[in-house]
Amino acid sequence: MKLIIASGNAGKLREIRAILGEKFDEILSMKEAGIDHETVEDGATFLENAQKKAREIAEISGCAALADDSGICVDALDGAPGIYSARFCGRHGDDEANNRLLIEKLRDADLRTAHYTCAVSLAFPDGKELHAEGYMYGEIVDEPRGDGGFGYDPYFYLPSYGCTAAELSAEEKNKISHRAEALRKLLGLL
Repeated sequence: MKLIIASGNAGKLREIRAILGEKFDEILSMKEAGIDHETVEDGATFLENAQKKAREIAEISGCAALADDSGICVDALDGAPGIYSARFCGRHGDDEANNRLLIEKLRDADLRTAHYTCAVSLAFPDGKELHAEGYMYGEIVDEPRGDGGFGYDPYFYLPSYGCTAAELSAEEKNKISHRAEALRKLLGLL
């Protein structure tokens, strides 16, 4: 069975292929599948956004489609940036500006705890759907560390590992990340 990933994010694609690769004959990005479509992410939750993306790509492609929505939720910011993580600064996908704004907003905050959330939705052309969520807990540091990962990873410190998510190898991150947890839960549903 062919699976289309409703994302163009190279980091997400690597993680998804590493975890779900054995369950599908072929895993393609939308670009690799020749699909040029952008879903309007107007859901109120990570899961609503993931479901909408997966449904649209399954309908367009006639194949199984997997979508995720994920982001960082910072306790001192009442869960923000949350579903707006990729566009926290007002522009989509500007990691540097998003991180700069996050650190600025936390300048005087004593509470630095945060968690990543990932909701995944797998939609099939026949209308069947599977969903799962995963979480990764840590805290925000003021200075970036590491050159791996993407997004907020250089600022997301994992006390139990003594490093940021960006300092983990891809293999280590695939074992413990919010996306990995959600994908493993999804794998159990397949």
